[in-house]
Amino acid sequence: MFEYAPAPESRDIVDIKPSYGLFINGEWVEPLGEGRDKTVNPASEEVLAEVAVAGEADVDRAVQAARKAFTVWSAMPGSERAKYIFRIARIIQERARELAVLESLDNGKPIRESRDVDLPLVAAHFFYYAGWADKLSYAGFGPSPQPLGVAGQVIPWNFPLLMLAWKVAPALACGNTVVLKPAETTPLTALAFAEICRQADLPPGVVNIVTGAGSTGAAVVAHPDVDKVAFTGSTEVGRLIARSVAGSRKKVTLELGGKAANIVFEDAALDQAVEGIVNGIFFNQGHVCCAGSRLLVQESVAEELLDALKRRLSTLRLGDPLDKNTDIGAINSAAQLAKIRELSDAGEAEGAERWSPACPIPDKGFWFPPTVFTGVAQSHRIAREEIFGPVLSVLTFRTPAEAVEKANNTPYGLSAGVWTEKGSLMLWMASRLRAGVVWSNTFNKFDPTSPFGGYKESGYGREGGRHGLEAYLAV
Repeated sequence: MFEYAPAPESRDIVDIKPSYGLFINGEWVEPLGEGRDKTVNPASEEVLAEVAVAGEADVDRAVQAARKAFTVWSAMPGSERAKYIFRIARIIQERARELAVLESLDNGKPIRESRDVDLPLVAAHFFYYAGWADKLSYAGFGPSPQPLGVAGQVIPWNFPLLMLAWKVAPALACGNTVVLKPAETTPLTALAFAEICRQADLPPGVVNIVTGAGSTGAAVVAHPDVDKVAFTGSTEVGRLIARSVAGSRKKVTLELGGKAANIVFEDAALDQAVEGIVNGIFFNQGHVCCAGSRLLVQESVAEELLDALKRRLSTLRLGDPLDKNTDIGAINSAAQLAKIRELSDAGEAEGAERWSPACPIPDKGFWFPPTVFTGVAQSHRIAREEIFGPVLSVLTFRTPAEAVEKANNTPYGLSAGVWTEKGSLMLWMASRLRAGVVWSNTFNKFDPTSPFGGYKESGYGREGGRHGLEAYLAV
């Protein structure tokens, strides 16, 4: 078997400042309070930078700047707004290598994923929505749809820059202004995006970025002058947001947790399915809301598929996220690692059988090996709760009807995957699965032209595609 020599991406391309303020009205400003958080590299626990914590007064400054900028930005012809958004997209492409390294340092994901998945999609979202900016009257939401006003946006730590693009690009294209709160553990690419806005000469106040923890996000959501709330994150926080905006005039989209079923039928191309399973749950260390964390495999091929899957997992390389050979990076934080360990221990305690490949774990940082549980029952916590880590629960089924019943037996409904050679079976399954996205013989495929969102406790509203415009328009 070949040994891979280290192939690290250089850190020198990234210039991380020791300390960051808040980005309000096109300027870097100091917070009114004394609060500061440290953001760390999860692969080494090294402190990368100190970041300001915005209080309610800081959030108010940002919202007022966005409100003032809205009068200028919303009145601008769509073709003019498009020029700024196109410019942002091009700068992201020009700085893609730098942004990918920064993302991997701050988040822990392998550089191959940051470079080959995240950054191309980030640029593509800005290009796509720039194209819509002067065509809104043809989007199917009436002849003259109007922007809502100030959008308060709170994004998670698993895809920091991509989630920013999903939210900021359609908001700007529709003529809204933005107050964005990145996750406290991964603020650095959002702060780099602030510099990109300046580089693109975006009018001051159109995009404002306030850093901090949950209290900062709560202040953004609750501010009376915010017209639109967009949130991606946990179902628990989504519930709190829904309660806080209930009865207000605010428009809300929530993209929350998931417990997706990846369903493999006996006629599927098993080697292809194995790759899809690996991509479905071990991509980005399983820090994916639509991860295929439940594998439903037809009984007749379960043993063959699991043998092939274990062989494949034995070839995955865990380690330095900046090494181009790395498949599994670091868990984003100590708190997330503790949650993954707790749920995995619960799986063993409830009687499921745990397996991981031989996998050396680095001494420093937050790490968890790729893990497969067999003998899982529907009642087990690992089959019901979102683990948000590299942990796969395997269940079996005999008939398509049983597969549908097991797949839908969850409070979530964000995504699903179906592996079969029969087109009729694929369509039969897709029409019965209660999931916002159903992938056919693939998994985790994203495109800016395609809508994404969930049912039930996975949230409401859609992001991406023409559907993603509706959330930012007074229809």
